Amino acid sequence: MDNEEISVDQPRVFDARDFRKALGHFATGVTIVTTRGEDGAAIGMTANSFNSVSLDPPMVLWSLARSARSLPAFARASHWNVHVLACDQEALSNRFARAGEDKFAGLALDPCPSGMPLLPGCSARFQCRSAFQYEGGDHIIFVGEVIDYDRSAAPPLLYVTGQYAVAAHKCGPVAGAGADPDAAQTGPYSEDMLGYLLGRAHYQFMARFRPALAEMRLSDAEFFLLSLLSVRQPLGASEIAAHMAYTGVELTLDALQAACARGLLQVQAGGYSLTPAGNDAILHVLAAAKAVEADLGAGMGPVQATALRNLLKTLVSASDPGLPKLWP
Repeated sequence: MDNEEISVDQPRVFDARDFRKALGHFATGVTIVTTRGEDGAAIGMTANSFNSVSLDPPMVLWSLARSARSLPAFARASHWNVHVLACDQEALSNRFARAGEDKFAGLALDPCPSGMPLLPGCSARFQCRSAFQYEGGDHIIFVGEVIDYDRSAAPPLLYVTGQYAVAAHKCGPVAGAGADPDAAQTGPYSEDMLGYLLGRAHYQFMARFRPALAEMRLSDAEFFLLSLLSVRQPLGASEIAAHMAYTGVELTLDALQAACARGLLQVQAGGYSLTPAGNDAILHVLAAAKAVEADLGAGMGPVQATALRNLLKTLVSASDPGLPKLWP
């Protein structure tokens, strides 16, 4: 078969949808860019084309489709602001990505010397003076000089492969004792096994507040039981058993009656609920657990702590055998 010769100067004809998917493998932050129209009306849009250009002078760029309704306003604007969204601003990103609505309705804006809309609660913000505009195929590239900026500890919102994401820093080995930390572990059991990591993390976390459990004379089963009822009560015996099925602890009627005898539970018309003593006991333990959580979160940093919660929720969702919803 003859080999077809392809010129390096002649690009392939790409499938637009597949090309977009390939570009989506490059993870980006999510920004909202704002300015004001000639009539002073606030204008904003979601964009993930933001990037840095120069440190001296400080300059950034972003691009806007030629078909965008807001293109004339940004093309004429002397200033615009770029907001790097925090991981809890997904709804704000969706709002500014939609057309045909008042995107600023009900939003409180921070003061800005240039008068451009400045959104609060972001991971970082850049106030820019428009410097250059360039042709970029079906987009216009805007370059601006940064005249002021601010940043917070809030982890940024990311976008990759068509979905929102959160950042996580890579972690090295946690249990390997080899001289080479990058050496691959061999054998059927390694520290990368999900069960090992989840189990060790669970027991190490609980070990930090076990003194509070001992002080209240609560077993693990009683801790799970009282935690459940602190969220939702009263519950019948069958409802309690259904909610606690994931713990591997079987809550028998004898165990429930023993908790009542200890003054931790009481029987009401709708089932079992906490007594004042039971409520005090679980609040004491949960306060200790929250203190451990805060301490670990400070050691991990907000980016890692946010990523951990997100991944654990994903795992819970993926492995859920159909347990009742705990929070209505």
